[in-house]
Amino acid sequence: MKAIFISYGQAYNEEIVELLEECGQRGFTRWEDIGGRGSETGIPHYGNHAWPSMNNAVLTIVEDSKVDSIMEKLRRKDEQFGDLGLRAFVWNIEQTC
Repeated sequence: MKAIFISYGQAYNEEIVELLEECGQRGFTRWEDIGGRGSETGIPHYGNHAWPSMNNAVLTIVEDSKVDSIMEKLRRKDEQFGDLGLRAFVWNIEQTC
């Protein structure tokens, strides 16, 4: 099993959940209204007067067979709307209970 952590601009909120559902992934945890700034490009998301937008994040635990499909769809979405900010990371899951 793998964990996919997805950080994204709020504008993507429902689209990320729909993308997971399209890939047959039901379970996830979402954090809303989190701040951040991309390491290379993109605008800050601080929720203040100068930078009013915010980020959300999703953590989902998936079967290995779903990772490539989810990551490819996320890559395409980021390429299409790069200014909104979207990053995804995959980690190994050692145990669950």
